[in-house]
Amino acid sequence: MSKLIIEGCPRLSGSVSANGAKNSVLPILAATLINAGENVIHNCPDLRDVDSAVNILRHLGCKVRREGKTIIVNSSNITRYDIPDNLMREMRSSVIFLGPVLARCGKSSMSFPGGCELGPRPIDLHIDAVKKLGVNVTESGGILECTAGKMTGKDIILPFPSVGATENIILLATACHGRTRIRNAAQEPEIDDLIAFVNKAGGMAARRGSEIEIIGTQTREHTEHTIMPDRIETATYLCMGAAVGGDVEVRNTYPQYVETITEALTQAGAEISVRKDIIRIKRDKPLGSIKPVRTMPYPGFPTDAQAPLMAAMLKARGSSIFLETIFENRYRHVSELMRMGADIKVAGRVAVVEGVTRLFGTKVRATDLRGGAAMCIAAMTAMGKTEIDDIHHIDRGYEKIENVINALGGRALRE
Repeated sequence: MSKLIIEGCPRLSGSVSANGAKNSVLPILAATLINAGENVIHNCPDLRDVDSAVNILRHLGCKVRREGKTIIVNSSNITRYDIPDNLMREMRSSVIFLGPVLARCGKSSMSFPGGCELGPRPIDLHIDAVKKLGVNVTESGGILECTAGKMTGKDIILPFPSVGATENIILLATACHGRTRIRNAAQEPEIDDLIAFVNKAGGMAARRGSEIEIIGTQTREHTEHTIMPDRIETATYLCMGAAVGGDVEVRNTYPQYVETITEALTQAGAEISVRKDIIRIKRDKPLGSIKPVRTMPYPGFPTDAQAPLMAAMLKARGSSIFLETIFENRYRHVSELMRMGADIKVAGRVAVVEGVTRLFGTKVRATDLRGGAAMCIAAMTAMGKTEIDDIHHIDRGYEKIENVINALGGRALRE
């Protein structure tokens, strides 16, 4: 198993670029099933989760090849509608294949998804939605067997703005007769990227605030699309700059999608400047505490940025409070940070970070994707060397993160 060895550094300086968004490329790769043709997807990051999605597509019969940052998917000949347990368990978002497989094949068979252990991620919202659209669902031994009857567009009101459920409904609705409206739909930018792809593929989908309307229609045989920049990757690199100090630029990003993060870092004392697709963060003075951070669906503070921001605040003066409302096990990284000397108290969904003067390098492990990023940030501010194990979690969402650290003047080695 590979591990990262990161040595603390006094200051960062340099420029890095955000890759394509993990949370956009995965549903869009799944969406290539709906148009029965060639799909050219640009700006695809080299991630474990992307590899997992490609493996699922190949299992279903698609021809897939990668050319640098571009993935070409030919979905003209689908030979299967089942996804085996070993492929479903590779990533938590694998359930996104439910809608497009049903739309294309009229039936599907899959187990429950795997991925990071962040607590329950019930897929009942997905199941309830596909039932309303005319799909018969049975469960036996952890396997979901779905068969489409006469699928007709309906109004679907989500009790919670679930990203995955919104995506699945959009993709299944492309094969339904008539109009489907999703009310209380998730508003994440990655969903708008999916809508853009669906429309390029010949679908008809549009957002009006928290409502998304889809009209079932035939899709085209050829589609080309460029994945939006990753806002969580952007947030992570900004938190690196804030934690270590120095002068860091993140290029090829969308500043408007990370405003809750830049606002928090500005409160802490970092200097943020924006021009077009570039965010610059400068930090020379010690960080101070910030107002309580409450994770919320977009446009609120993203749960995926909670761990990186927490790592940035470990040596800030004063107390910072985090309230996690999305995943109940989102603080699994806390015990590892405390091994490095962090002062964090957790009570249920609340975590209180008391700034310390020093962190110390030691052996830790990446507990999950974003927790692993927090380990990297903390290691860059610690005295001595830190060994991070279980970095396969980090590789799910960051493309060779050690290269980014080194490009900014840090010291990181993969062994």
